[in-house]
Amino acid sequence: MRSIRAAAAGAVTLSLALAATACGGGSATGGGSNDSPKTLTYWASNQGASIEVDKKVLQPELDKFEKQTGIKVKLEVVPWSDLLNRILTATTSGQGPDVLNIGNTWSASLQATGALLPWDAGNFGKIGGRDRFVESALGSTGAEGEDPAAVPLYSMSYALYYNKKMFADAGIPKPPATWDELVADGKKLSKDGKWALGMEGSNPSENIHHAFVFAKQHGADFFTADGRPDFTSDGTVAAVKQYVDLMAKDKVIAPGNAEYAQNQSVSDFAKGKTAMLLWQSASANLESQGMSKDAYGIAPVPVQSGTGKQVNSMVAGINLAVFKNTDNTDGATKFVKFMTSDAEQKILNKAYSTIPPVKSAQSDAAFATPANAVLKDTLATSAVALPQVADESQFETAVGTAIKGLFADAAAGRPVTTGSVKAALEKAQQQMPAA
Repeated sequence: MRSIRAAAAGAVTLSLALAATACGGGSATGGGSNDSPKTLTYWASNQGASIEVDKKVLQPELDKFEKQTGIKVKLEVVPWSDLLNRILTATTSGQGPDVLNIGNTWSASLQATGALLPWDAGNFGKIGGRDRFVESALGSTGAEGEDPAAVPLYSMSYALYYNKKMFADAGIPKPPATWDELVADGKKLSKDGKWALGMEGSNPSENIHHAFVFAKQHGADFFTADGRPDFTSDGTVAAVKQYVDLMAKDKVIAPGNAEYAQNQSVSDFAKGKTAMLLWQSASANLESQGMSKDAYGIAPVPVQSGTGKQVNSMVAGINLAVFKNTDNTDGATKFVKFMTSDAEQKILNKAYSTIPPVKSAQSDAAFATPANAVLKDTLATSAVALPQVADESQFETAVGTAIKGLFADAAAGRPVTTGSVKAALEKAQQQMPAA
């Protein structure tokens, strides 16, 4: 998924939504209908540098769909800071879109509401079959053993973006491969009002994505094998501390990044204020902000020293879902088929510098660039899906917000200790339904 800032109310809202019917109109029993066959409403997530950029990308494709089918699509691009709560509100109010983008990490949580159309064999058959999609992308579409709650639309992984000139000026010949190397390089790069690394410290979901990877690198997880929260093991505490220490102890992240939540770290990197950025498929965003593609390099996210190849990204991506009681079931299915067609997958994923989750679309030359090679290799060999459990969105809110507080402590000069990290994670675990 792309970066979000889910409000704390999300966990409560989701709990209330578990018995709710879906939105978008449809039949009184919540089973969907074709009462409005000529229109669809579509909530798209903000993938580009701005909402206006997304409208410029998407509207020509929606016009193309209307010309082919006679169905007009009413588009709304929703900021990531609002999207999850908008969706949860829609599941309880009955007022929402027919089709929508969801962050793939939310799939199991939204599936648990019963609001989304299940993609069983019959529904997959209407869009060309399940086998068209990359298996790793399908792994983030819902709980294991259940029909997916959504269909993959854009695939992404994290990578390390680095400013070539800043590295050269500091006498650093190559990007860091380990966190120890990143910290050592970062001390050389953090000077003269510029900093080594940008981060979104006030963005709970960005915090979760990185903390999850650090935890995996420490041999830990935030959930037990049977899906219960386990936030305070030695490995998870060490992982969160290492992440926050990039600001608190290592001083390679500017204290002001503790307040970043709306992609400011991407803008800082594009403007040369920071030398490195950890981000999902950032190329199109950077270039839209005036940064030449020759000005930066792309490398895998660092791993721990001395332990070989490790997890260095969550399986990121955007899924396309249909509300179960849409009043244009046939039209919604046609729209999903259109958006996941080879032709549209190439157009849309090129525009957003993402990777098509449709196998046949990946063969296009546009996805054979060095940048995409890093992303594809990461997705294929070293990325792992976030836990596909019903409480995942509450996890993002509770732990991500706890880490936000730790970054605030670091920015204010308050000590971030193993004890304070464990206490913050204990408090987060108490907020979970299964705690």
